[in-house]
Amino acid sequence: MKNQRKQGSGKNQGRKNQQQTTGLWHRFKAWLSPKDDTAVFSRRTQFLGALLAVAVVLCVGQLARIQLLNGASTAQAATNQRTVTETLSASRGTITDSDGNVLAQSVERYTVYADQNAVALFVPVACTGENSSTCNQINGKSLDTKGAAAVAQLLAPVLGMDSMELGAKLNGDSSYVVLKKNVVPSVKRNIDKLNLSGVIGTELTTERSYPSGTLAGSIVGATNSEGTGVAGVEKMEDSLLKGTDGKVTYQQGSGGQEIPGTRTTSTAAKNGGTVKLTLNSDVQWYVEKALKDGKKKYHANWGIAIVQEVSTGKLLAVADTDGYEAGSEEAAMNGSKAMTTAFEPGSTGKLITAAALMQEKIHKATDKFKVPYSYDLNGQNYHDSHAHGVEKLTLAGIIKESSNVGMVMSAKNLSYQLRYNYLTRFGIGKSTGIGFPGESTGILSKAKTWDERTANTVLFGQGYAATALQMTNVVATIANGGVKVQQSLVDSTTDSDGATTENDASSKSTRILDKSVASDLMDTMESVTETYAKSGVKVNGYRIAGKSGTAQVADSNGNLTNNIGDWIGAIPADNPKYVVMVAYMNPQPIYGGMSAGPVMASIGGFLMQKYAVQTSAARKNAIDTEW
Repeated sequence: MKNQRKQGSGKNQGRKNQQQTTGLWHRFKAWLSPKDDTAVFSRRTQFLGALLAVAVVLCVGQLARIQLLNGASTAQAATNQRTVTETLSASRGTITDSDGNVLAQSVERYTVYADQNAVALFVPVACTGENSSTCNQINGKSLDTKGAAAVAQLLAPVLGMDSMELGAKLNGDSSYVVLKKNVVPSVKRNIDKLNLSGVIGTELTTERSYPSGTLAGSIVGATNSEGTGVAGVEKMEDSLLKGTDGKVTYQQGSGGQEIPGTRTTSTAAKNGGTVKLTLNSDVQWYVEKALKDGKKKYHANWGIAIVQEVSTGKLLAVADTDGYEAGSEEAAMNGSKAMTTAFEPGSTGKLITAAALMQEKIHKATDKFKVPYSYDLNGQNYHDSHAHGVEKLTLAGIIKESSNVGMVMSAKNLSYQLRYNYLTRFGIGKSTGIGFPGESTGILSKAKTWDERTANTVLFGQGYAATALQMTNVVATIANGGVKVQQSLVDSTTDSDGATTENDASSKSTRILDKSVASDLMDTMESVTETYAKSGVKVNGYRIAGKSGTAQVADSNGNLTNNIGDWIGAIPADNPKYVVMVAYMNPQPIYGGMSAGPVMASIGGFLMQKYAVQTSAARKNAIDTEW
């Protein structure tokens, strides 16, 4: 009974709720549709307004929800859109000579560009006397035009361009159009005074400058369009010269300008360091001039010359007659002949043989020989450069007369391996250690590969090839008392932090000969020089120890149709300060003592004057060359 009453009660309650809902709906309809028309309109308007109010509340709520959920990411996206990271380019470093004179440097330049869209909207602002930072005028007069024509009128005189040509470049719809590159800072400052910000912009760049032009051009070298060293010292010291780029991150406004106070990251660029060479511009200039004058005088194909300081191994001049301008395409494509060209040294190579004979105590400078014009050994014939009878010569005399036969006769007891060993000890077939790009090591095969003829031609400077650098250091070693010093082209380097590293190449030295052997060789070379004094190989007041050389050189077809004439001399002979090496290809006359020798003497005389070297004492007790 109780359950039945409960079930009946539930049904009654459902009917009651339904009746109430139906009653509310009828009352709402009655309220919405009264009998009075005016009341109908008013009540329906109130209802629609309520619905709209509810809709607005819902929209505002949804917007608030979106902002709460997505506001942070939306703001971040906007910030990211405004944020830019700009590379701060490092300026390439400087190359100087030994006195600090600039041979290569990077100078400040600007690229001028235009926003063509902004140009089209440009309207000049008349100057009132109180708006000088924003107004536009030409020679104190306002402009009567606008757009590209007005900008061209303002900008063309500053850029040195035709206004019609410039106007054509300014028309278009690009936001970035280059108008002119490599603009100097003074022009950039004049552009700033035109008050064309947002219309005309400038970008800082650098340009490689070579103030000395062709002076040591093939040594200084060149960079490519990206500013990377591709030849010469520019390539050799590229890692120090190129520097390290920096960067800056900031937010920019609608016109591309930096918004103050928005920098978040800033790393300054580190400019490249400084490379100070051992070359001296005065010496280099004189050597290049003397070399070119000699090329013309002796009708040579080309010439090379080197000046080396005896005690330090520093190269004061490295020259050739090509005359490439530093930074040029020619300098980029062609290396220095003095560094990269190897040739048979000819009779200057006899100094190495004589040094080996004396150091190994096989012979002394005073040992006596009867030397014919022609000589047969093991089925091979050797002869001197000119016919003569049997000559009674000491070893010093064989060097003085530059006798091929005398060298072969004197070296019978010098083993092939020792011949090779002394060539390599003096640096033939090995790197000089300078590190110059493309530098040749010369050509020298192992002693075990020599045939009978090659084993003997190496005694008088044939059968191998050497560079001018290598042969210069042969004489410098003798002049330095038998101590071989590492040659150097770089005197010091200073990195971007200002730390300087001195290149003390003289600390890398090796004794090759006893001092007494070197002294006898210097005496012998003085006798050689005296032979050529009448040919112009002399410097008044100074003694010279030198050796001439003449060697046949193969042409492109392998035929021995070319000749190298060279001379290497140490001055002053009694207190050697400098070694000068000069070589010409196909000079007339072909003999080095008569072509390269006088040019060497001219350079030597200049050095004595420039460095105020004390004059020589009189020569005494010269080693006999005949008996």
